[in-house]
Amino acid sequence: MSDQTPIRILLVDDHDMVRRGIAVFLLTNDDLVLVGEAANGVEALEKCAELQPDVVLMDLMMPVMDGITAIRLIRERYPATQVIALTSFSEEKLVETSLQAGAIGYLFKNVSVDDLAAAIRAARVGQPTLAPEATKVLIQKITRPLTIGQDLTNREREVLRLLVDGLSNPEIAEQLNLSRSTVKTHVSHILEKLGVDSRVEVVTLAIRHNLTT
Repeated sequence: MSDQTPIRILLVDDHDMVRRGIAVFLLTNDDLVLVGEAANGVEALEKCAELQPDVVLMDLMMPVMDGITAIRLIRERYPATQVIALTSFSEEKLVETSLQAGAIGYLFKNVSVDDLAAAIRAARVGQPTLAPEATKVLIQKITRPLTIGQDLTNREREVLRLLVDGLSNPEIAEQLNLSRSTVKTHVSHILEKLGVDSRVEVVTLAIRHNLTT
């Protein structure tokens, strides 16, 4: 595809007025062409199959099928199509799950027309674009210190609960239908993650910080 070929865009949003506004903006750019619209994720998948757009502008909160599910399915079925999440929400989980689903960009609906056009052009060549607010959310998640016990696995929490109940390793193994060596490994991991050296210390810490609830 040459640089002169217009970028084919599919617009997905359940609000007609939002789609109308973005459509008007797209008409002002010679290198951007709106090839289709959809009001939910199911329609978006149908349009992608029919139109094979270069870039999808995807709302996240929609009926029938949400945007994150649609992003994941589009990226699985049509890997040549890039998806930009275009939303009003900045919650950490939405930013994280959108990017995990395969979105190459995360922008807010108040984005300037120039920035949106730049993000679409960047997406076409595989370059990500994040709104400053979304970048801030991700940085805060990375730099936020772990709370005590946050990194314990579900199995380790099960073992910890039984430790607090006073069970020995053989008793825990029988209770959870595990080998004794597996239980020993879990206990070692729990001690390491909680930064303690003994079963007494780990039980004390678990009770103090409510790690078994």
